[in-house]
Amino acid sequence: MPSSTRPSRVKKPSMHAAAQASRASARPREAVAGETSAHPAIDAQVVLVLQGGGALGAYQAGVYEALHDAGIEPDWVIGTSIGAINGAIIAGNRPADRMTRLRAFWERVTWKSFADDHNNWLSAFAPASAATNIPAYLTAAWSAWAAWMPGYEQWMRNLSIMSHGIPAFFTPRADAWLGGLQVPVGLEHAAFYHTEPLRETLASLIDFEYLNSKATRLTVGTVGVGSGQMRYFTNRDEALDVQHVMASAAFPPGFPSVRIDGEAYWDGGIYSNTPLEAVLDDRPRHSSVIFTVQLWPAHGDEPASIHEAMSRQRDIQYSSRAESHLERQRQIHRLRHVIRELGKHLPENERDTKAVKELLNWGCGTTMQVIELDAPSFGSDELHKDIDFSADGIRRRWQAGYADAQRMIERAPWNAEPDPMEGISIHRSETQTA
Repeated sequence: MPSSTRPSRVKKPSMHAAAQASRASARPREAVAGETSAHPAIDAQVVLVLQGGGALGAYQAGVYEALHDAGIEPDWVIGTSIGAINGAIIAGNRPADRMTRLRAFWERVTWKSFADDHNNWLSAFAPASAATNIPAYLTAAWSAWAAWMPGYEQWMRNLSIMSHGIPAFFTPRADAWLGGLQVPVGLEHAAFYHTEPLRETLASLIDFEYLNSKATRLTVGTVGVGSGQMRYFTNRDEALDVQHVMASAAFPPGFPSVRIDGEAYWDGGIYSNTPLEAVLDDRPRHSSVIFTVQLWPAHGDEPASIHEAMSRQRDIQYSSRAESHLERQRQIHRLRHVIRELGKHLPENERDTKAVKELLNWGCGTTMQVIELDAPSFGSDELHKDIDFSADGIRRRWQAGYADAQRMIERAPWNAEPDPMEGISIHRSETQTA
C-alpha cells in the first residue's frame, strides 16, 4: 500500500553476536548467491503461517510488510488459499522485489467502487454487455440512494463482486449460473467462476525459477477431492508451479478444482485452514520463531440475529480449531522434551544400545516460539468480510496487520528464555476492534 497509509516504521532490530554465530546451524534455508542474512536478530528458523480468508488476506500483507521493514525475512512460508497466494508471492521473489509484487497483486484485485466506475452499481443488475452506457441521471439517483440507506453500499459491492467477479482474480461462468446445479459438467467445470484471470495474475507476479531455487521454502495446503486427505506441496521436495498455488486457492463450489499429476485438488482450507500443525510436525525439527497470522477469530460475542449467527458460524469453522491444535502440539512437544531429559538419567552403556537409541530419537530439544497475530473485527458486514475487496477494506486490514506486527516486533518475545521442559511458547497479540 502507499507509504502514506502506513504507521511509522519500527526501528530495525540490532544484531546480536551470539545469534550471528549460530544462525547457520539454526536455519535450514539454502542460500542464494549474493543474498545476505534474512533475520540477523533472530537466532532460529523464521516461519510465516498464513490462513485462508479471501480479502482478509490483506492483513497478512501488512504483517509481512512490517517484518520486511524490520529486516526479518522468513525462511519458510506456509499457507492455504489466499495465504498460499500471498506466500507464493513472498517466497517467489527476491526480498527487494517482494513488496512491489505484493502491492501489485492487491491493487489488481481491488474492487472498483462507485466513485471509481459509475457503471459498477447498475451493472450488478445487468449482464456486462448491457451495462456500459447507463444514463447519468440513473447513476446519480443510485448514488443518492446509497448515501441514504445504511449498509446499501456494502450490499451493492457484494452483489457486484458475486455477479461480475474481480477481473484479475475470477469471473463468472454463465453456464453455471444459468444451466442448473445438477447438470453434469465434469469436475473441472463444476464451479461458479473461472479462475484463469488468477492464473495469469500469479504467472506475472511470481518468479517460479527463483522459488524453486529454494532460497525460501514454500508450502501450500490442498485437499484431495477423491481422497479427502490433506496434502501439502513444498518446494523443498519438488518443483512448484502455478498449478500448486491455484490448487490451494480452489475453494468449491466457487472455484474449480485443479489437477496435479492426474489427481484433483481443492483449497486445503475446507479441511484445515490453519497449517500450523504441518510446521510443528515437520522433520527434521528446527528451533523456530513462528509468526502465525489468524484471519478468523476463534472467540467472539454471542450472536443476537440470524445474520450474526451465520457470521459467527463461519468464524468458528475457518479458525479451524487453531487453539486446540496448538495445545495438542504443545503436549506432544513437552513429551519430546521429557524423553530427552529421561535419556540423560540413563547409564551411558544403556543409552548406546540400539533399542534405547530408537526410543530416544522421539525426544528433542528444539523450541518453538509461536507468535500469534489476530486480525481485528471492523464491526460491519462481518458475514461477507472475506469478499470485501474494496479499496477501503484492503487498506484498513493492511494497516491493521502492519501495526499489530510492528507492536509484536517491538516486544520481541522470542528473546525471552524458554522453559527447558516446555517445547512451545505462545505469544498472542492484543485483540482489537477497529
